[in-house]
Amino acid sequence: MRPMVLTMGDPAGIGPEVVVKALYEWQQAGATPVWVAGSSALLHKALAHHCKREQTAPKPIFVVSSAQQAMQQLLLTPHAVVVLDDGVDVGDVAMGVVSAGAGAAAARAISCAAQACLAGHASAVITAPIHKLALHAAGVAFPGHTEMLQAAAAKHLGVPIADVPVRMLLANPELQTVLLSIHVSLRQALELVTVDNLLQTLLLTNQWVPCLRGTGPLRIAVAGVNPHAGEGGRFGREEIDIMAPAISTARKLGLQVSDPLSPDTVYMRARAGEFDVVVAAYHDQGLIPVKYLGVADGVNVTLGLPFVRTSPDHGTAFDIAGLGVADASSLLQAMSWADASVKRHLAS
Repeated sequence: MRPMVLTMGDPAGIGPEVVVKALYEWQQAGATPVWVAGSSALLHKALAHHCKREQTAPKPIFVVSSAQQAMQQLLLTPHAVVVLDDGVDVGDVAMGVVSAGAGAAAARAISCAAQACLAGHASAVITAPIHKLALHAAGVAFPGHTEMLQAAAAKHLGVPIADVPVRMLLANPELQTVLLSIHVSLRQALELVTVDNLLQTLLLTNQWVPCLRGTGPLRIAVAGVNPHAGEGGRFGREEIDIMAPAISTARKLGLQVSDPLSPDTVYMRARAGEFDVVVAAYHDQGLIPVKYLGVADGVNVTLGLPFVRTSPDHGTAFDIAGLGVADASSLLQAMSWADASVKRHLAS
């Protein structure tokens, strides 16, 4: 199996620290090899701090110049830290501070990892957290990972971005939810509640979520937009005029989809086992219940890409960056999800 690639994330945040911690634990389990896209200098520094705190022997770091070399090096030294240096000079990064240099480094690592997967030199991308303001300061035209990876995939396939529809799945062991829209204002999110958008979301969910988790026939719940799912039109007609036609079409295509359900109870019902996944009408409607259950086990998965991509369910945590107290549990969960997804795909 080809190795997976792990991006460093924003170097001013907890990315380098959780990458090192996760790699130590991952490699002890003898799992699928992983190499890192990011700054070798910063990872050297994070590794030294980790080994000093944990009083453990440092792993050797091998810096390579291509994804092919990373694969070859892991065959020779599977328990080393193999880094494809992103070539971005981050200088003296100020921990916990937004900067264009840090944003550029994070973006370059993401691009490097995506190209490795698209070229067949890596089996999955796991991304450490980035800071959207740092990306913006660096002049990156995309608001986050999802949009950057979508654009890279579309360019590789030679098609418009619209022809590579993607959705965000947020999951933990108790709950899975797919978002109808991602990083837009609430007003814009309501405008994106359309028949076509919901139908596309349902189709992507049905196609990708079983591949990721092996759940078999998928029971999909749809969260309504309005309180009590509109209460029969008393509190809004989106559920009747928009959601119902999309659900009807999805059912005709063989999908198991609920009617629009009250968003204040649908997640409780899914957590109790009535549904496998909830399609949320907008970003926060879906993320709040998942994150309330705890970010340590949370995973962010991008559906619709021509490769597996996962990430931890937390941000850069600038307030604790450099203190050595960051928890790598969510990143380890993301690595496990990616590994299992690739293996399931190979077995199918």
